[in-house]
Amino acid sequence: MSTPHNSAEKGQIAKTVLMPGDPLRAQFIAETFLENPVQFNAVRNMFGYTGTYKGKTISVMGSGMGMPSIGIYSYELFSQYGVENIIRIGSAGAYSPDLKIFDVVLANSAYSESSYARVQSGYEADKTFPSAELNGKLIAAAEKLGIPLTVGCIHSSDVFYREGGNDYIRSLVDDHQCLAVEMESFALFHNARVLGKHAACLITISDSFVTSEVTTAQQRQNSFTRMMQIALEAAE
Repeated sequence: MSTPHNSAEKGQIAKTVLMPGDPLRAQFIAETFLENPVQFNAVRNMFGYTGTYKGKTISVMGSGMGMPSIGIYSYELFSQYGVENIIRIGSAGAYSPDLKIFDVVLANSAYSESSYARVQSGYEADKTFPSAELNGKLIAAAEKLGIPLTVGCIHSSDVFYREGGNDYIRSLVDDHQCLAVEMESFALFHNARVLGKHAACLITISDSFVTSEVTTAQQRQNSFTRMMQIALEAAE
């Protein structure tokens, strides 16, 4: 039952998948939090693992960077492997001065200029939305763990290096109320809607467009543990 991008066989992937962008972060989560993790994918070094957490079977798999990449992996997980829930756990740059490095944000919508949803199925709106049910579980898990959570709209961008100044960022904040920017959730939420599945996105602030603070690659790989704990607690 393998696909061109995933060597897993039927039954090797859990109903709930945690999906960081970085496959090394997926490896870190599996080795740090899961009991008896078994690797199910290494195609293109996009590592995927299944194990147990507090008796629950959970999988974790990298998505790569950008909407085309997460679009492929999430669509295959939903449509070919019977996955019901995908929780993206990623990094983001803060647009809001209220967000500090290492703060955790839960997306209640994703705004994008991307053509992903229009090309994929003719969806013309510029926002996609997570599962309200899954978001509720994540909020409850954060409260149980005592981890502060900021909820709001995020910007899913196709462009990492953009020419020009900060006027465009100000318009994203003023016109669309975007708190932070990442590159995947708009496509993930769209795939879940099209296929009748559930998706959510937790992000940790890795840098700020306001203060110019930035985390290291090592910190992004190994230190964003609070959002990992929230996702693991909420998973079923």
